[in-house]
Amino acid sequence: MALVADLRRGVINTIAASHFTPAAIRYRLLRAYGVKIDRSAVLRTGFYLDGPNLEIGAGTFVNVGCYFDGSAAIRIGSECDIAAEVMFCTSTHALGGRARRAGQPTVAGIVVGDGCWIGTRATLLPGVTVAPGCIVAAGALVTRDTRPNGLYGGVPAVLLRDLAPSPADDRPGEPAEGSSTPDSP
Repeated sequence: MALVADLRRGVINTIAASHFTPAAIRYRLLRAYGVKIDRSAVLRTGFYLDGPNLEIGAGTFVNVGCYFDGSAAIRIGSECDIAAEVMFCTSTHALGGRARRAGQPTVAGIVVGDGCWIGTRATLLPGVTVAPGCIVAAGALVTRDTRPNGLYGGVPAVLLRDLAPSPADDRPGEPAEGSSTPDSP
């Protein structure tokens, strides 16, 4: 049984993730593996998927080289942008004793809400929920749930500022939230 799982994972990570595999074949292989990916979503090549516990919503774009630890469910909402080499880590270890610090394995799912932007090489740890409308800065380490429409960055990631709930909230002709304009002459 483990051999079959290893073979299936190998096919996904060798053939489906290949730059040479046409997108239509990639998506068929992913769906056959058990991944739920909307037909309007884009999953670029070079990814690593360690299990079929992945769901990608409508209009979402996932760039090259992302890592999906499939030990628990990973749900990415609609209209998200996931930059290159983002890590979705759903497993870790409890603290062990002095002889071996990595104790028993533990797993917890990850949720990314609708409309989020996750920056290059950000890492999301087990059990986190990135609330709708958030931006996670490049290189950030998300260790806790976020609140909606926030800009998060750092190691560990902290709220840097609140964002407008949606672009429609920015009135045409006025500067976007947080921007400045030069003084009038």
